[in-house]
Amino acid sequence: MADRYYVVREDILPEAIQKTILVKELLASGSAATVHEAVERAGLSRSAFYKYKDGVYALNEMNQERIVTVSMDLAHRAGVLSSVLGLIAAQGGNVLTMNQSIPLQGYANVVLSVDVSQVAGDASELAELLRREPGVRKAAIIGRG
Repeated sequence: MADRYYVVREDILPEAIQKTILVKELLASGSAATVHEAVERAGLSRSAFYKYKDGVYALNEMNQERIVTVSMDLAHRAGVLSSVLGLIAAQGGNVLTMNQSIPLQGYANVVLSVDVSQVAGDASELAELLRREPGVRKAAIIGRG
């Protein structure tokens, strides 16, 4: 079964969920140095925090974590991969993983996982910029999430 998400108004959430969000905020802001300190301040048990922490996100937190998978065929020439990585960085993207095949017939397939949370615009715009880069035969977004 695929993950399903809902937008729910905070005031109708159970108290344990609200406190879990508070604990995550305390930790993210640095207001609490440890989980122990944060759950004490929020009045939540550690077990409840660990039960809910991976399933509860503030809406802005979900929007910030955008990862796409980009597949490209790159010419087997010095500097092509470097220029592609530079373009991604210049657009605000952050490469998380990279897999490259051995070049065949002058091209290598490169698959990147890219955090695009800081990229202005849609990830498809980034793919279009990549397609225009010299040495890039094809570039496509093949996955999100």
